[in-house]
Amino acid sequence: MPATSRDTNWAKNVLREAGLRATAARVAVLKMLAVAGSPQSHADVVEALGDEGFDQSTLFRCLNEMAESRLLTRLDLGDQIRRFELRQIEGADTLEHPHFMCVDCGKLLCLKDFKVAISPSRGPRRDILGTITEVLLRGHCGQCSTE
Repeated sequence: MPATSRDTNWAKNVLREAGLRATAARVAVLKMLAVAGSPQSHADVVEALGDEGFDQSTLFRCLNEMAESRLLTRLDLGDQIRRFELRQIEGADTLEHPHFMCVDCGKLLCLKDFKVAISPSRGPRRDILGTITEVLLRGHCGQCSTE
């Protein structure tokens, strides 16, 4: 979904191309996620857009509707918090990039400049794995490992 300018017109066009109405809430969420730089939780979106008059349930519905329309990737990292990020690659369940989560502070980073290779064994066990749609690395971030 590359765009030279991620303004209101860009957001409206992206939503309409996905078959969604370009409501004020959806436009605001899409623009916010386009500049966020990392996956955002519902609480993050509410905090960022709450002053603009959008209520929590509206923002929750927007996030889930845009994820179902494949505009957003919905990440479930095992900590009971769903996070959302703007998809960069169009298509079904494409692994875009891995993520790193700090086990100490919970900070989440997109590893867009990193390559992770998984080499399944040969034979029938390879088919058991299926399709990998998400890679999550856990560890200690630079800040927490120096403290």
